[in-house]
Amino acid sequence: MNKAEKENKEKELIENYVEKFKQELIVGGFSKRTLKMYLCYVNEFLNFIKKDPPKVERADIIKFMAHKVEQGASDSTLALVYSALRHFFKEFLRSDIMEEIKRPRKGKKLPVVMTKEEVKKILDVTKRKRDKLILMLLYSSGLRVSEVTKLKVRDLNLAEKTAMVRGGKGNKDRLVILSEQWVKEIKKYLAGRKVRSEYVFCKGNGAPISVDSIQRMVRKARIKAGINKNVTPHSFRHSFATHLLEAGENIRKIQELLGHSNLSTTQIYTKVSTEELKKVRSPLDNL
Repeated sequence: MNKAEKENKEKELIENYVEKFKQELIVGGFSKRTLKMYLCYVNEFLNFIKKDPPKVERADIIKFMAHKVEQGASDSTLALVYSALRHFFKEFLRSDIMEEIKRPRKGKKLPVVMTKEEVKKILDVTKRKRDKLILMLLYSSGLRVSEVTKLKVRDLNLAEKTAMVRGGKGNKDRLVILSEQWVKEIKKYLAGRKVRSEYVFCKGNGAPISVDSIQRMVRKARIKAGINKNVTPHSFRHSFATHLLEAGENIRKIQELLGHSNLSTTQIYTKVSTEELKKVRSPLDNL
């Protein structure tokens, strides 16, 4: 077998494994984003080691992880690479090789949270009605940006000021609250919209708005509002949770509204909430 034939055989082997792994993920109900990332990293790994997967050794995985570090991969990327490989070996190949490898430590970075004044500034500079309603929803209901793009008109219960998020993270459905102010505005917006679409927010052809479009929208509004923080669509969700906590709302209710499986995930907002800290009197002022 010459070099070209060998390379073609290796390529075919990798493509075969990746395709079967893809089918496994689809049946498992993974989100499109997770599916895309898992396939990307498993494909990259297999092309890196050039081995039949059942013959992979612990050293091969460590070498690949080290390679990703040398490439400058972030902590969150390394954690995602680890999760992809763990699922590939443990769930797909039924191998326990990943049990011998420790999960990379993720740096504990506090989320970017806006003040109420900063949220107001961003809303004030956003003049286009559809865009403003999107930003209002991100902040007032704590939705993930992908959930906003998938939200359908039939999922809204405007009378009760609630909405049903279907197939959220982990493929879970959950109930979220809607702002009274947002409900008034969305009624007028939908009544006057000329485009026919099942989606609450859509393009001119009725297709759902993209995540990229909302990310660009937020970046543009942040700059226009003169805010120097690294504000992203997810910052509105972080701000929603933090401001509810500062208002004295029960953390378990916030957990349900955000769709967190574990309370520990929601508890990070107790570390970014500063209102109670501001009330502490310095001992110097009591001398």
